[in-house]
Amino acid sequence: MSESETEKRNVTTYIMFSKLTERGRDRVRTHPERILEVNNEVEMRGCRVVAQYAMMGDYDFVTIIEAPDNGEMSRIAIELGARGTIDTTTYTAIPIDEFIDIMHGNGA
Repeated sequence: MSESETEKRNVTTYIMFSKLTERGRDRVRTHPERILEVNNEVEMRGCRVVAQYAMMGDYDFVTIIEAPDNGEMSRIAIELGARGTIDTTTYTAIPIDEFIDIMHGNGA
């Protein structure tokens, strides 16, 4: 989806870094499909999982999510973390064209 299509949908893009807890590692080891089930839960909340990658390093996964607002994204992050299987760090991502407009004083 192009940036202009995303803007038309009036959503914000978020980058969520996830680190599995010991319980989460056990769960993924025995049931790796659970990752896709969680993605479906996120989508049922009116958000969209744009892309997701398993990582090596400080985090186990990075997920790009489009959500209607900070409130919904915060609820998702808290609910996922409350399960005790992951710890998350979430950032807002600003499309470059929008960022340039902001820098020129033309955006929000």
